[in-house]
Amino acid sequence: MGIRDSALADFTDLIRDNRNYRYTWIGQVVSEIGDYFNNIAVFSLVMQTSGSGLVVSGVMLARAVPAVIAGPIAGVVLDRFDRKRIMIASDLIRVVLALAFIVTVKHPQAWLLYLLSALLMFASPFFTSGRAAILPAIAGPKELHTANSLTQTTQWGTLTFGTMLAGWSAAKLGYEWAFAINSLSFLGSAAAIAMLRVPGGFRARRGGGDAAPRAVPWREYYEGLRYMWSVPLIFGIGMISVGWATGGGAAQILFTLFGEQVFHRGAAGIGEIWGFAGVGLLIGGWLGHVIGRQVSFRGYKRTISIAYILHGATYVLFSQMRAYWAALLFMTLSRVGMAVCSVLNNSQLLKHTEDQYRGRVFATMESLRWSVMMISMAGAGVASQYYSPRTLGAAAGVLSSFTAVYWWWAEARGRLPEPTGEGGDAKAAARAAPAGTRSGGPLRPPR
Repeated sequence: MGIRDSALADFTDLIRDNRNYRYTWIGQVVSEIGDYFNNIAVFSLVMQTSGSGLVVSGVMLARAVPAVIAGPIAGVVLDRFDRKRIMIASDLIRVVLALAFIVTVKHPQAWLLYLLSALLMFASPFFTSGRAAILPAIAGPKELHTANSLTQTTQWGTLTFGTMLAGWSAAKLGYEWAFAINSLSFLGSAAAIAMLRVPGGFRARRGGGDAAPRAVPWREYYEGLRYMWSVPLIFGIGMISVGWATGGGAAQILFTLFGEQVFHRGAAGIGEIWGFAGVGLLIGGWLGHVIGRQVSFRGYKRTISIAYILHGATYVLFSQMRAYWAALLFMTLSRVGMAVCSVLNNSQLLKHTEDQYRGRVFATMESLRWSVMMISMAGAGVASQYYSPRTLGAAAGVLSSFTAVYWWWAEARGRLPEPTGEGGDAKAAARAAPAGTRSGGPLRPPR
């Protein structure tokens, strides 16, 4: 059996044999395809009614700010209460919010798009971080890398299919249908998550027994931050996520500008650029799964440096291509590198993060990315009034790949040791370290 066939067999065996993962996967497919109907419809509607990159930036910021605010709240809630119920509640709230976007078709005021986008995104981290947090509960240790690879590869598969279908739907059927489909997709996701069953439920396992102490939300969130700081690998992954987001935020806006203003292909062009990006992510997801099964921990760290550099360099080339087909090719290659990094990093987080901190770790990672992306998007939106999309694209690519420099430096200096077991040696350190200190942290800056 070849590598390709073996990877495919891993995925199909997991879906066939693991009931809980199968329902989670079905819910993911349904809801994420619906998400892209909303994304493409909103951005195309903005360009049709305003033609302004600044308004596109405003919509992206309206989605980013609530995600940043919701992250700490979602992390604490997911580590405190039943994660399955929180995910279902998030889906049901989004059913109503997604349907409300239909109003914007007749009344496309920017403030209304900002408001609905903000509310929709505030509810999202409760589901997305929850899905990451429950993965080790529904997949055994031998299945975990495959489950992570398939979850992320599926996310990118729905990007490929969903964006292309959404672009066609918005152009042919109208925006109302796109928003209605998005609403129904959340309902389907909630029904699928409701089918999950595991012994003991979906509450986080807490050290020292099952009984949880009295909740002090901000103190609990701060404990999660101390835990992340105490595990060098988790801290390092967080930092390269921040580094990628310096250019990654601008890239989100540039997809729309390249589809509309550079290649003049309207909603279909936006969908095609996102779709080819999804193809690259699919290829990278499969490649990341194969690499993750074969490389050592040291090989993993070296792969991350190489993949980030390739990701940024090919995005720069995408931004400079005059031929549409060449731009789509380099966009595809850029996303291959990004996907490899994402699969490998996420597998390490799932493997080494303690269950009682997992919700906070994944929610904090999401908040960190959105915080920096928010600044990047704001900068790109303002800069789009003065510089061409091609110039901004080159800058975004350089910034996204520059994160590899930090990772390479930390790895070369031996500051990214592999944790031992779930959470590694940081279990005691995170609980015992006084505020403002970091027990034994190899990433502590030199005095």
